[in-house]
Amino acid sequence: MDKARNNCWKWIAMLCLLLVGFQTKAEEAINVQEIVFSHIQDSYTWHITDWNEHEIAIPLPIIVKGEESGWHCFSSARLHKGATYENFSLAQEGEYAGKVVETLASGEVVRPIDISITKNVCGLLLACCLLLISILKTAHWYKKHPGEAPGGFVGMMEAVVNYIEEDVIRKSIGERDYKPFSSYLLTVFFFILINNLLGIIPIFPGGANVTGNIAVTMVLAVCTFLAVNLFGTKAYWKDIFWPNTPIFLKLPIPIMPFVEFFGIFTKPFALMIRLFANIMAGHTIILALTCLIFITVSMGIWVNMGMTLVSIAFCIFMNCLELFVACLQAYIFTLLSASYIGLAKVRE
Repeated sequence: MDKARNNCWKWIAMLCLLLVGFQTKAEEAINVQEIVFSHIQDSYTWHITDWNEHEIAIPLPIIVKGEESGWHCFSSARLHKGATYENFSLAQEGEYAGKVVETLASGEVVRPIDISITKNVCGLLLACCLLLISILKTAHWYKKHPGEAPGGFVGMMEAVVNYIEEDVIRKSIGERDYKPFSSYLLTVFFFILINNLLGIIPIFPGGANVTGNIAVTMVLAVCTFLAVNLFGTKAYWKDIFWPNTPIFLKLPIPIMPFVEFFGIFTKPFALMIRLFANIMAGHTIILALTCLIFITVSMGIWVNMGMTLVSIAFCIFMNCLELFVACLQAYIFTLLSASYIGLAKVRE
């Protein structure tokens, strides 16, 4: 009993010394905004951690086309800490902050054509590989075990696929029309789910804010927009340009046709913003809660210890909530996409 008590006091003393160490280093105010945005924004390196004041990161390939020198491909490590390579550098401030810029012979700084493999691109490719491996592994098992009931990972995949297809896609689109869209909607569901789950993992190979990037959610929304409007029936377009409303709402001023036509674009826009905002907000809140530990260093050791415990408790709660949100947002995006497609397939 005494030994356990002594060990407990030793751990408390070590924690106090650690916090005192943080306090002695906290000579400057912590820039929470810079810390948060540096983690959720895209970058040319995949940061892992800092060790002994040295950054441990994976440099990624930079592929750019300069106005004067053509195409270049080199490692992002060449631009580390403000270095310049072949007139290319990372802008430290201004509208191009954090992006590769080119300094021309005239001294003008411009943005080159940039198709670099960034952190979010790597995260996206990783998610695609995981999705492909999961589907091929499941298909391979069914090929080798015809007629058998699956278990483990394959059984879980079957349960999820059956639920999404039967209770979401088929019910939303209808028995006659759901099959052509089933593959697309299942792919969207698993793609969003895998990226959401990888984004919760704080260390490599997780941490990429793919579905918290509005460019990615915009592409997903555009795909749903095309699926809805390219395969819409005559009845769907008739309800847009000549809806079943009183005639004074259609002539002489086409109020309802304008509202219905405007709705064609607001639906995918809502899909894009909903997924982007929910994922980015969750990451931002977790990072802000983590920064509480360092913000309160200058307030004294006991305040800092108390806020550290509060921060850890809230971070655990938020991570559990983010796990739920990761699954929920994949489900909602698929459900709404299927509902919009189902509305477009309605027949007279």
